[in-house]
Amino acid sequence: MFSWLGTDDRRRKDPEVFQTVSDGLKKLYKTKLLPLEEHYKFHEFHSPALEDADFDNKPMVLLVGQYSTGKTTFIRYLLEQDFPGMRIGPEPTTDSFIAVMQGDVEGIIPGNALVVDPKKPFRKLNAFGNAFLNRFVCAQLPNPVLESISVIDTPGILSGEKQRISRGYDFAAVLEWFAERVDRIILLFDAHKLDISDEFSEVIKALKNHEDKMRVVLNKADQIETQQLMRVYGALMWSLGKIVNTPEVIRVYIGSFWSHPLLIPDNRKLFEAEEQDLFRDIQSLPRNAALRKLNDLIKRARLAKVHAYIISSLKKEMPSMFGKDNKKKELVNNLGDIYARIEREHQISPGDFPNLRKMQDQLQAQDFSKFQPLKSKLLETVEDMLANDIAQLMVLVRQEESQRPTQMVKGGAFEGTLHGPFGHGYGEGAGEGIDDAEWVVARDKPMYDEIFYTLSPVDGKITGANAKKEMVRSKLPNTVLGKIWKLADIDKDGMLDDEEFALANHLIKVKLEGHELPNELPSHLLPPSKRKITE
Repeated sequence: MFSWLGTDDRRRKDPEVFQTVSDGLKKLYKTKLLPLEEHYKFHEFHSPALEDADFDNKPMVLLVGQYSTGKTTFIRYLLEQDFPGMRIGPEPTTDSFIAVMQGDVEGIIPGNALVVDPKKPFRKLNAFGNAFLNRFVCAQLPNPVLESISVIDTPGILSGEKQRISRGYDFAAVLEWFAERVDRIILLFDAHKLDISDEFSEVIKALKNHEDKMRVVLNKADQIETQQLMRVYGALMWSLGKIVNTPEVIRVYIGSFWSHPLLIPDNRKLFEAEEQDLFRDIQSLPRNAALRKLNDLIKRARLAKVHAYIISSLKKEMPSMFGKDNKKKELVNNLGDIYARIEREHQISPGDFPNLRKMQDQLQAQDFSKFQPLKSKLLETVEDMLANDIAQLMVLVRQEESQRPTQMVKGGAFEGTLHGPFGHGYGEGAGEGIDDAEWVVARDKPMYDEIFYTLSPVDGKITGANAKKEMVRSKLPNTVLGKIWKLADIDKDGMLDDEEFALANHLIKVKLEGHELPNELPSHLLPPSKRKITE
């Protein structure tokens, strides 16, 4: 249990006591932010109110992409088993949102039952109506991967004539709802068809403000040659640059995420490295879940503050008696000027304001006479939360992380390359010769010995100064050569014998071939004569 006491005794007489970070977030939201949201109709404009399940649920990964980009296959690859309701094919097979979650027995929970379950974080999806709920299910199954994360599979985004057919619900709005609550958004692209349809473009734009959660996977990359893959990658980055309006480049992972043989194995090492990077990113989600929820609450609070200023400004400008309709049209048309005035008066960043055009559309259907004037006390409470409570809760996050064992996603594909010879980089670089009975450095030792005996050894050893003259020829930085020296000077006498010198040259070769140096010398690289020293 943790407790912390705010510095302002007037504000709080007793210390706030929280069992967990999620308890703290729930209490702050309900007592400080929710009153502001309700007073200014925040939920009608932006996002429904948060519930306890939103703070308690496991990290979620949202998969988005056009049809036949391998979204469902990607989930099957991670879990290493089928899940209820799974359909895979080249045509648009997944026609529903499927929340793949941990359960004691396999089964499917339909959408209408799902949104009345208080333990699931989906109750507010009820607002999207039956057309959506008939296309939303939860697939439950026992799986070690799902003990740490949940995965949301989405319908394939359509292109061509198909996208003209209405789905019956606001697809982009549903994805935006999920984007606010998930920990990672993975956009999948097929290396064979990079065209970004109008619907996909609209979806990516709806995910604006969640770029920090977005990752891109260029899937099925084993089906094209290396030269074509370079062109496809360049074309993908160009296309994304036109839609995602950020100066930073979104991280793109290249690979083939299914359990079939690679059609063109030329880039196998690249795919393995990219897969490990993506897996590490997904595995880190449970560890960073509390921090992500805290970050999302801060973003929500900043938007709620701005929303309160906008609504109260519109209320202030409205006449009390006549000409309300004309004034409403004028205010909606001049909303950009109101944004600018609020920005100047309250020193608010332009990035905190909601989308201008979307806000104008939403205001058309509102009755401005029911808007509330500015209530300073509500805003001061939220300001106090951001300035004091959040900072204290941040300390609690770090304390909680330090007291828990390292949390990582385990099982499924995450275990496949963890141990044994199929681990990424096994038998390569510093790991070369790990299973050999003979010392791997001995293969090139005659060549290294010729150099060694030209460096004036005394009593079978060369000084550090003489070793340096030879080692700097590699053109590696002194920081790297210093690390190699520490690894090679096994007896720590400040000199190198012929075996240590050969080892130093072997490590230089490892580094020049593009591999990382180990922090500690692996046992298989110890020279035979030195193995007794380290025992």
